[in-house]
Amino acid sequence: MTSAQRWPEQGWALLHLLLVATFTQAEEQVCTQRGDPENPQLVKNGDIMLGGLFSFHTNWRERENTYMEKPLPLQCTSLNFREFQLAQAMLFAIEEINNSSDLLPGVSLGYKIYDTCGSIARSVRVALSLVNSNEMVASPAEKCTRPAQVQAIMGETSSSPCTAIATVMGPFHIPLISHFATCACLSDKIKYPSFLRTIPSDYYQSRALAHLVKHFGWTWVGAVRSNEDYGNNGMATFIETAQHLGICVEYSVSFFRTDPSDKIQKIIDIIKASTSKVIVTFLSHMDLDVLLHELSGHNLTGYQWVGTEAWIFDSQTAEGDINHILDGAIGLSIPQAYVTGLREFMLDVRPLNSSNADLFTEFWEALFSCKFRLSKSTEILRECTGEEDINRVENSFTDMSLMPIFNNVYKGVYAVAHALHNILGCNKTCDENKQLDPFTILQRIQRSNFTTKEGDRVFFNENGDPAAKYEIINWQPGENGIVNFVTVGLYDATLPANEQMNLQNKSIVWTQNSLEVPVSVCSETCPPGTRKVLQKGKPVCCYDCISCAEGEISNSTDAVTCARCPPESWSNDRRDVCIKKEAEFLSYGEIMGILLTIASLFGTCITSFVALIFYRHRKTPLVRANNSELSFLLLFSLKLCFLCSLTFIVVLMAFKATLPGRNVMKWFGPTQQRLSVMSFTLVQVIICILWLTISPPFPSKNFKEYKDKIILECSLGSAVGFWAVLGYIGLLALLCFICAFLARKLPDNFNEAKFITFSMLIFCAVWITFIPAYVSSPGKFSVAVEIFAILASTFGLLICIFIPKCYVMLLKPDRNTKKHIMGKGAAK
Repeated sequence: MTSAQRWPEQGWALLHLLLVATFTQAEEQVCTQRGDPENPQLVKNGDIMLGGLFSFHTNWRERENTYMEKPLPLQCTSLNFREFQLAQAMLFAIEEINNSSDLLPGVSLGYKIYDTCGSIARSVRVALSLVNSNEMVASPAEKCTRPAQVQAIMGETSSSPCTAIATVMGPFHIPLISHFATCACLSDKIKYPSFLRTIPSDYYQSRALAHLVKHFGWTWVGAVRSNEDYGNNGMATFIETAQHLGICVEYSVSFFRTDPSDKIQKIIDIIKASTSKVIVTFLSHMDLDVLLHELSGHNLTGYQWVGTEAWIFDSQTAEGDINHILDGAIGLSIPQAYVTGLREFMLDVRPLNSSNADLFTEFWEALFSCKFRLSKSTEILRECTGEEDINRVENSFTDMSLMPIFNNVYKGVYAVAHALHNILGCNKTCDENKQLDPFTILQRIQRSNFTTKEGDRVFFNENGDPAAKYEIINWQPGENGIVNFVTVGLYDATLPANEQMNLQNKSIVWTQNSLEVPVSVCSETCPPGTRKVLQKGKPVCCYDCISCAEGEISNSTDAVTCARCPPESWSNDRRDVCIKKEAEFLSYGEIMGILLTIASLFGTCITSFVALIFYRHRKTPLVRANNSELSFLLLFSLKLCFLCSLTFIVVLMAFKATLPGRNVMKWFGPTQQRLSVMSFTLVQVIICILWLTISPPFPSKNFKEYKDKIILECSLGSAVGFWAVLGYIGLLALLCFICAFLARKLPDNFNEAKFITFSMLIFCAVWITFIPAYVSSPGKFSVAVEIFAILASTFGLLICIFIPKCYVMLLKPDRNTKKHIMGKGAAK
């Protein structure tokens, strides 16, 4: 049968048992206790009773149930002196209140304190015993429902038992006040309406630990926790906060002290295989003791341990760390406190004997390492006399380092007393006839606000939690191997976020007695000039450092992105600063600029010199034959480097007109020559005016040519205008070249055609090659190419056309005659 098919049968059987029990009870007309009674380990009667739950034993002996007989009661083992100290703090507070004339005058407080043995099941069982009485049978005249036997319960020390007890106690509204249960889950008033505590919630401690880890630059940590409410909830909150702070957890493992050794061995193997050097713990001191015992055999030193209040201030844990694995540990602890008279009260252990002889005997034997009844198996121990002096004993019971926790128990008892004082309307006397209601007591405790005799202010927030304040504790080696718990800072959650953590200027001793902060990162910090790139398949703390691209920088460590420099700036070699780009332009100060300037000035001087020669020989046949007016115009054009080709066409037409049988001169006389020059020039002027009017050139900064430089250049404005000017000049040069080629039949003695043809070849070759050279030349070199083209074409025209004439005028004056110029070749 499936479970769904079995369920109706099981349901009917359960209903049958309930009906039988109901009818049986109705027939007996009495209230009968089910199960064995639970007797308190420490008890004292009073007008108002308080309950206490402490784990005087931390473990129990496992028994295998046969389900053939009733299970035997739990057999507790492993006596815990610290829990005795906590119980003593409760008794001290009760005695102090009973002896006070100001608080609850005339009313005595009693107590019933149970040993939970570290068992959650037993904790719930004895908590219910505090609510009920231990009578086996109630008479028919008494009601089966009656007021609770205790008005409040003090305890437990751990979070998991508290969650179970608070769940059971919630419907009864009986206050449960814990001194050491820190799980943030217990702040949920819907689930645990009657739970309060005098120690801050792990909601704050978990976040404080994450900020502490971040403060020291640890971004790659391991995590170990107790596998119960305290460890699981605390570590979950820590990991959540750590992720927001950029901290990665390499591993997160859990265990409980009763787990088999092979599970703990797996945890040790994980720690060995890890690369993180910081271990954050959410462990109870009992679980940590078990882990330390296993770690001792593996020589796992060199790890920086970060702890919580559960063990960071526990001298018993420090004494058990014989291999100094935890040396240099740092963590959070509740602030130091002192309760006057508490130490003396604790060390006077004889009053415990009046409550429970068996428990006291076991306690006395463990305290003084003796036996009241010796047996053969205990010959190594001495016999107890009952007169041992506790002042000669040094162990965890005589150690008062946990006074802050004792103070929490003390404050919890006083919170109940102040609530009762207000409810009973106590002044000089209290109204003893007033019926006490647990719900009213709970409300009064929640609204408590008082100051202890030591000056500690006690109050609870809406979640039943106190203000969160911690001391930052560092384990530092002392004399004779004793650990000193040194306060190196404070954490106050009530302050603004940027002021909560305050590390004092005290030197912290780290693991292996180092004074340098340990490094625990998955990847080293990326320096300025680089950015982080995540490694595939790994957490965000594992990354590679990639150098920023050209033109980008990062000026901080661990930069996620690189910022692009402004257009006028460029990144330096280290890629961490934007520097202003170097402005590049053709200047007179550089060699290329000087050479081009010299060439330009030289050409201008040569042209001027040629013009001077022509002017001095203006009346000679050679100059007159070349039309002195056009020659000077041509020289002027050469100086301006524009429209030089127009004059070549005029000279050619003049020579064509002198051929016999031609009547061209009437169409191209001096007037027509001037008009043609002016017309062709006017076209160029119109093109230039349109260009300069519609879209003229303008100075600009070129950022595209070079990445790390700025080119100062003259932008064309309209590219159409620019190429129209060059194209028109090229067209005229082409026409000149054609005309010169057709003039090859001119007289030999004065054949200008060959000079014009050669000069036009140079001119066209220069400007045809100029176009690709200009387009492909970067930056200032494009300007140099343009200047070179102008100079080359100008020199070509100057040398080919005018230098031969100057040669004749200066060196061959005998050939500067009309007869020689007008002479014809023999063959023509």
